[in-house]
Amino acid sequence: MNEDTIAGNWKQFKGKVKEQWGKLTDDDLDVIAGKRDQMVGKMQERYGIAKDEAEKQLNDWESRANYRW
Repeated sequence: MNEDTIAGNWKQFKGKVKEQWGKLTDDDLDVIAGKRDQMVGKMQERYGIAKDEAEKQLNDWESRANYRW
């Protein structure tokens, strides 16, 4: 999936993302809008984790959810 496809399907995945990372607000998810780099940044901000940890968590989630940016 390319980034345009992800952005188009983002509404479908917002609920799954909120289940995993409940500290992310609806406004955060609107800013992310399917952009992986934005997701990593918001995870760092809300959870106080390093970029490599945010990337690891996101990679793990992508594998389980069968979702790729």
